[in-house]
Amino acid sequence: IFTALFTFFQEYSSEKTLEKFKNFLPPQALAYRDGNLVEVEASSLVVGDVIEVKLGDKIPADIRIIENRKLKVEMASLTGESEPLGRTVECTDANPLETKNLAFFGTLAVEGTAKGIVVNTGDETVFGRIAGLAASSGSSQTTLQIEIHSFVVLISVVAISLGVIFFVFGLFRSPDIIQNIVRSIGIIVANVPEGLLATVTVSLTLTAKRMAKRNVLVKKLESVETLGSTTTICSDKTGTLTQNRMTVLHLVYDGEMHTAKTSTTESDIDPDNVAFKALFYGAANCAKAVFDAADMEMNPELPVDERKVNGDASEAGILKFAEKLEPVMPIRRSNPQVSVVPFNSANKFMVTVNKDEESGRFRVLMKGAPERVISRCTRMLGSEGVVPMNAEDKETIDAHLRVLMANGERVLGYAERLLPENFGPDYEFDSERENFLDEIMEGELCFVGLVSLLDPPRESVPYAVQTCQEAGIQVIMVTGDHPATAKAIAKSVNIIKDQTVEDIAMERGCSVDEVNESEAKAVVVPGSAIKDLEEEDWNRILAKEQIVFARTSPQQKLIIVENCQRLGKIVAVTGDGVNDSPALKQANIGVLLWVLPDQMFPKRLRV
Repeated sequence: IFTALFTFFQEYSSEKTLEKFKNFLPPQALAYRDGNLVEVEASSLVVGDVIEVKLGDKIPADIRIIENRKLKVEMASLTGESEPLGRTVECTDANPLETKNLAFFGTLAVEGTAKGIVVNTGDETVFGRIAGLAASSGSSQTTLQIEIHSFVVLISVVAISLGVIFFVFGLFRSPDIIQNIVRSIGIIVANVPEGLLATVTVSLTLTAKRMAKRNVLVKKLESVETLGSTTTICSDKTGTLTQNRMTVLHLVYDGEMHTAKTSTTESDIDPDNVAFKALFYGAANCAKAVFDAADMEMNPELPVDERKVNGDASEAGILKFAEKLEPVMPIRRSNPQVSVVPFNSANKFMVTVNKDEESGRFRVLMKGAPERVISRCTRMLGSEGVVPMNAEDKETIDAHLRVLMANGERVLGYAERLLPENFGPDYEFDSERENFLDEIMEGELCFVGLVSLLDPPRESVPYAVQTCQEAGIQVIMVTGDHPATAKAIAKSVNIIKDQTVEDIAMERGCSVDEVNESEAKAVVVPGSAIKDLEEEDWNRILAKEQIVFARTSPQQKLIIVENCQRLGKIVAVTGDGVNDSPALKQANIGVLLWVLPDQMFPKRLRV
């Protein structure tokens, strides 16, 4: 009775928790009806409808953008991208997931507005197809079910054999057939382990109860044993191995690269360095992102990393980095912006003019793509002051830039100029005026430094991966993110410890084709190569100790799991997004990581 009651309570609790996610679907949408923009039920949209989306909206269907006003969408749950992606009207790629003129059902608009035509709804959307792919994945037996089945077959054969043998021998001793049949049935029943069901169920139930105390909700009790017999873990990256928030990782100033403090790294920044102070000034003031006022009022003691930020993901990461060193809002109030040239995809930079508190004059601050910033600089700031920027300085900056970009980090350059006194209080800083940028820059920008960001790994992940490897469990990263980013994260969490073929080729200064593949213990496989892999290729790749699959689609993740299972591996898949669902369903055990919608922590696992 206790076992039955607890099992019911366990599964009931899991299902009740899952009901909180029903609000994932956007209930309303803004669509044109008879030429008027009206609010309609999202479920009533059909192909050909023209709709509008704005900041904060969940996209109600797959749409093609026909008018765009700086729309950015959060696609982490679909593609694994940590950063919101800008949309355009033009088609930029033949792959629907890569092109920028499509926005997909269930993704979130985090900036700007746009108008689009509905191209797919319901089951025909990308999300719907992924759900269909998951539904089509056959459910396999757990290892416990297979073992119990084998045990039951063995016991049955033994019991029936003994019953038949004793029945035959009984006929020689006594001709009473009924008595021999009863005796044989008794022998057969005596061999049946009647306590097996209760023993296994109670054991699994108690284990599930202990796991529930650690925020792990077990939907099927049989999964508990499978978790213990896992030989291979295929883990998603974004939001599972990483924190799913952009974080400042490196800074380049005074000609040198420095590391910022994160969950896995310690800081070597010199806060008294003149160049760093200028870089910090630019990071704090050349930005639009702010902490959410309502969230700050409700949770004033919330740690900086957990605060809600209104603004771009990269700016949010820089804001949190600066806030940890010194409160940013007082700095902004002391150095107010008087003019702003916002970031756009054409210029790839942002410019602000601030009233500088220290000098009383106006200061131009520029932030953007490093090559765009450096091209406008003629000087650079070091610990000894401002010096002319020469070719050697540019080569040093480019070398640092190549290292950062090879690690998959997003890099922003910073520059500044203190305007002369003729730009007085009466000067009109009109950012819409033609040649405004030339007026305030005049080719006199001073390069300050670089700031790089990356979605960092969770603090406990490197130790967890190492522990699994020591236990003989292979950990494979399967992500939709860029190969360089995936490789950098894999190295930081111990999934990759040795060189890949590309690393060996770079070290030797030769082409990849000249390197024997057997020399590399690690491999990074892009999704574009998966469709061409034969069974022999899969055997060779999965024989490697350290494996990363990057830029993978939901279907490709499913194929990876199927090939691991073909080789006899007991596969556990961990993920937190819709793009992981087909692989989660196919795996021997699926572990779904989620954040409750009404709070940031604790994280919960559903097995």
